[in-house]
Amino acid sequence: MNKVEEFEELRPLLFSIAYRILGSVSEAEDAVQEAWLRFDGSETRVASAKAFLSTTVTRISIDVLRSARVRREEYVGPWFPEPLLSDPYEDPERSAELADSVSMAALLLLERLSPLERSVFVLREVFGFGFDDVASAVGRSQTACRQLLVRARRHMRAGRPRFEADRQERQELATRFFDALREGDVDGLRDLLAADVELVGDGGGKAPQLARAVTGADGVARLLASVFPLMARVDVTFERHEVNSRPGAVFRDRDGRVLHTLVLDVLDGRIRTVRSVINPDKLGHLGPVADAWAVHGEVQRARRRTE
Repeated sequence: MNKVEEFEELRPLLFSIAYRILGSVSEAEDAVQEAWLRFDGSETRVASAKAFLSTTVTRISIDVLRSARVRREEYVGPWFPEPLLSDPYEDPERSAELADSVSMAALLLLERLSPLERSVFVLREVFGFGFDDVASAVGRSQTACRQLLVRARRHMRAGRPRFEADRQERQELATRFFDALREGDVDGLRDLLAADVELVGDGGGKAPQLARAVTGADGVARLLASVFPLMARVDVTFERHEVNSRPGAVFRDRDGRVLHTLVLDVLDGRIRTVRSVINPDKLGHLGPVADAWAVHGEVQRARRRTE
């Protein structure tokens, strides 16, 4: 294969590595493009395109993540990863690890790690790279990488829930959730929610969002059941879709533009967390983005007409 063919074959893997390190679709795409430029500009024939490109995209991602840390610390409100509807990389032997590692919950846990810990964990634990390749990618010794991995695993285990639902259970609960949401069924929603459920949104100060997280099954159920029927009155619709390998939906305005995404975390037979990403800067890769403030204004007017 020539360079272009080698790169295109590896592009899905490179994006998937970069996205898990960065939590950003746009930054991951930029990292992959920069890796291509360096690969294409290399005057010597590399022994392994996979090793060269995975090392390059990892190092680029580490640099980007380090510079992004300050921006994320100054971020307005909760920070969530950019929603990913489908992971381009597939490996049947590692499908469980790949699906779990791209969930919102897992990516938020990865945020607690240092850039090096995060990169070592992603390469070794998620993609199964050998320690020699991991060490080359992050520029550390194999011994240092093993120590980084031990710390990363400890942090990840400490933050993970003890029991997670299987895919079929998640989908069944999601079907009932979105049916109840469409109907504005408070009791139906309440029955699906954990007692300590949390509803939280990421608007980044650039879109209307909840002033704070709403917690508790009754409060979350009442809020959801009251808001969506009003949104439907102004022609907001949603389409079911897996978001970061978990059940969710993409909400659109009357012109089909993306308003926000919603994703559900399921634990012990109940929905534990409902996360919404409405920051327009994080939605552009999904298509044209709606004017969330305009939709919010329409919803408020619809609310006043019902009072």
